[in-house]
Amino acid sequence: MTKREYAVSLFEKGYNCAQAVFGAFSEDLGMDFDTAMKFSSAFGGGMGRLREVCGAVSGMFMVLSVKEGYTSPTAKEEKMELYKKVQDLAAEFKAKNGDTIICRELLKNVKTTKGYIPEERTTEYYHARPCYKFVGDAAEIMENYLNNN
Repeated sequence: MTKREYAVSLFEKGYNCAQAVFGAFSEDLGMDFDTAMKFSSAFGGGMGRLREVCGAVSGMFMVLSVKEGYTSPTAKEEKMELYKKVQDLAAEFKAKNGDTIICRELLKNVKTTKGYIPEERTTEYYHARPCYKFVGDAAEIMENYLNNN
């Protein structure tokens, strides 16, 4: 199963977009699945349903951080290199999805409810939302990146 397929299957099981992407890589990151789910749980819905940065994109960046992040507060070169990679991955996601990584812009043609209460995951929910595509794209971009670097 590709990471795209795995991430989409997690999303379809009810995990949020960030959890689906991050969870698809949890084993590769040496992280148990439950810890990965907790770690990424607040990032769904564009960060707690604020509709800011897409959770799938946040999940992709979390994978990158675990794989290639830095720990020293004086790691200027490492920080610069990581931020460049973040921007490159974001550009690739934008190229596939209307030049944005912002949840509310990605969902501009979808009727959504406001507030902190998640919407029910019904057949209609999955049919109306393109989120599975964003989850798949983010996982595929990350998998390709990791395979080539």
